[in-house]
Parts: sequence; C-alpha cells; structure tokens
Amino acid sequence: MEDNATQPDSERWEVLEFWGYVGTDVLTEHGIELPKELSELDEVNCNVWVCNSEVLRFVLNPFKPTRIPYYAVPYEHNPYSFFGVGIAENMDDTQTLMNGFMRMAIDNAALSGNLIIEVDETNLVPGQDLSVYPGKVFRRQGGAPGQAIFGTKFPNVAGENIQLFDKARVLADESTGFPSFAHGQTGVSGVGRTASGISMLMSAANGSIRNVIKNVDDYLIRPMGKAFFSFNMQFDFDPSIRGDLEINASGTESLMANEVRSQRLMQFLQVAQNPVLAPFAKMDYIIREIAKSMDLDPDKVTNSMQDAAIQAELLKGFQAQPAPVAAPGVAGPEGQGPQGVADTSGGGGSQMGIGTAPTPGEQGFTGNVA
Repeated sequence: MEDNATQPDSERWEVLEFWGYVGTDVLTEHGIELPKELSELDEVNCNVWVCNSEVLRFVLNPFKPTRIPYYAVPYEHNPYSFFGVGIAENMDDTQTLMNGFMRMAIDNAALSGNLIIEVDETNLVPGQDLSVYPGKVFRRQGGAPGQAIFGTKFPNVAGENIQLFDKARVLADESTGFPSFAHGQTGVSGVGRTASGISMLMSAANGSIRNVIKNVDDYLIRPMGKAFFSFNMQFDFDPSIRGDLEINASGTESLMANEVRSQRLMQFLQVAQNPVLAPFAKMDYIIREIAKSMDLDPDKVTNSMQDAAIQAELLKGFQAQPAPVAAPGVAGPEGQGPQGVADTSGGGGSQMGIGTAPTPGEQGFTGNVA
C-alpha cells in the first residue's frame, strides 16, 4: 500500500476479495470439485482472494442460504442504481443556483462597496499624488470651468441576489424532502410561527425521514439479522439452538403502525367524550390500548372499572369543600370574632388589621348610649 522507496520495510499488501458468480469451467481448471446438486449449473457463487496476481483463496460460497456478506443502504431507493439517490444528488441543481446567487451577491458587494474615481488632470496642478484618503486636497489650476474629480458608485443589488438565494434554498428543501427547520434552521414564518403550525410541518417532514429509516431497516438491519441467525444455525457448535425457524424483522413497520394506531385511539377518545356517546365506549379498554401504544405496562398505569370507582371516591375525599365562611360582622364558629373575606375587625377573618371600633347598636359596643 505504501511506496517502497519511502517504506522499504512495509508489511502491508493489497488483497482483493471477490464475492460473486464464477463459471463452473473456471472452478474445474483450479481443481475445485462441485457438489452433485451444483454440477449441472453454468455459474456458482464463489469467494476469491487475490494478491499480486496470485490466488490466495478460491472456494464456493460457504454460507447457506447463499448470500454476499455486504450491504448497501440507499438514502432513497433507485431501481436502476445500486447506490440509490442521496441528498446531494437531489439538490444538485438547486445547490448550483444557490452557489451562483451567493457569488453574484458577493461580487456585487465588492464592486459597489467602493467608488471608481475619475480625474481630469488638465484642471489640476501637475505632479500631484493621486492617492485618495480623508482630508485629501487636490490643487487646481486655472483652466476650463468644471469639476476635475468624479466618483462613480455602482448600485448595490446584493439584497436581490440574497432573495433569490433564499428562494433556491426553499426549492432545495422541496427537492430533498428534508426542510431546513427540521435540522434547526430558524426564521420560519407563516404557518410555522405557532406551536400547532410547526407541529404540522414537522409531522409532514417526518414522512420522508421515515422512508429513510425504513430503507435502513430493509437494506441493513433486516438482512443482517437474518444473516447472523443463519450463521449461528450453520456454524454454532451448540446443537440445541438449531431449529426450523424463520426470521421476521418488523422494525420500523411496526413502529409506524403503532403510531397510526395511537393516533386513531386518541381520535376515538375525543369522539367518546360526547355525553351521548360516552355510555357506548369501553373506556377501560381504550385507556389500556393507549398505554400499550405508548410502550407502557397497562397493568401498572391503568385501573379496572372497579378500581377506578374506588379511586374516584378517594379523590372526592381530597377534594372536600372547605368550611363555610361567615359574613362580615357575624360571629364565627366556636365563639370567634366576626369573620369574612373583607373583614378588617381583627376578629380572625381572612384579612389582618388593627380592628375597627363597633358602632352603637353593634355587638361589642361598650360606650354609653345617650
């Protein structure tokens, strides 16, 4: 792998490994005996190792069922390409537009950020330095009347280019199916300014993300799980683990089905809140199914109808009404003074105060009545 001139003691070699179909005549030339069940085939699946034009290993595919131990996971499936289609390919055209508009904006900003100065030297004293800086004085000599120094400023259209750049970015979000706000881009306007609006946008964006996760499940996790199971069935030394079994990897399909089921249960629960329809709904079953869809143990987080009735009675005890409060000027219980929310008599009401003197005729008046 390294240059022998600089690494003379290198012990690394380039070994090429091939998995695929090879003609049976090639196997016969190399002295490989074919099983009877494969003798009538024109091609068989083999594994070949080659190094420096020398064959190191040439065997039939040892795996049963026959499989190639390599997996390619496409971001977006393309039936005509092994590698599929990724985000970069989807936004190739819009990325070119974004690069062009940003370059135009920068070039225009550089051009319009300074002046182009034109000097008429026939009206100036010869030999002057034409460099420009603040406070510069140009000496003028007699001649034709008119201006000797002119400054030309180019118009700044960088803002218009940036607007086109933002529009190309929106087109990139549409072409990739992965909007900018899904990875933290701020400045979302319109329907995305509210919590429910951004929730709807995120739910729509999750559709394409689910497809990518499903591709990982279909093209990597599921075949790899089946391959590990087949490997253990074929090569493990413990005969007790072997059996006539079939691997079924549900993966993201079960997750998406579970999410849809949870949404439908919540919608049915909202319908059952109607007092007319509530007697027809089995609330205990609905609550248990909602708990299952959330990966919760329904036996631990829900009650049966009998237990729910008992718990409702217990909650009534915690929600007992407070003791009645007497009106202002009326004696409270157990001989307490007058009480009330607006009481300022200092007799133990809800408000604290220095107390007010009772007027003649009221309870507690101790003055001499004339």
